[in-house]
Amino acid sequence: MSEKKSIFPVNAPKLAAPYSPGIRIGNLLFISGQVPVNPATSELVEGGIKEQTRQVMENMKNIIAAAGGSVDDIVKVNAFLKNMGDFKAFNEVYKSYFNEPYPARSCVECANPVGALVEVEFTAVLKE
Repeated sequence: MSEKKSIFPVNAPKLAAPYSPGIRIGNLLFISGQVPVNPATSELVEGGIKEQTRQVMENMKNIIAAAGGSVDDIVKVNAFLKNMGDFKAFNEVYKSYFNEPYPARSCVECANPVGALVEVEFTAVLKE
C-alpha cells in the first residue's frame, strides 16, 4: 500500500477538529467535507447558498492544487445541504466549476455542527 500523506495547503482555513483537509494515497485524493469558511478569517462566509457554495468550491480547489491536481481530477462528490430547497441554487454554482463528464454525486439534506448551509466532500484520481 502507498504511503498516506496529509494535504494541508498554506491558505486553508484553521481546523476546528482533528482531521486532515485532504489525504493522498497513491493517485487517490480524499478531500474532507468542506464548509464555507474563509481561509483569511476562519469564519463562515456571509450570504446565502450561492456564496457559501462558491467558498466551498474555492477551498476544494486550494486543497486539490496543493496535492498536484485540478478540479478535472474530481470523480465523486458528496454534497450535504441544510435545506433541499437550496438544491437549484447550489447546482448553479456547482456546475460552473466542472466540465462534462461531471463527477458522480450524491446530495442529501442534513445539518452540520458549524451551521453552514452546505458541506461538500470530494474524491479525486490524480495523474501520477
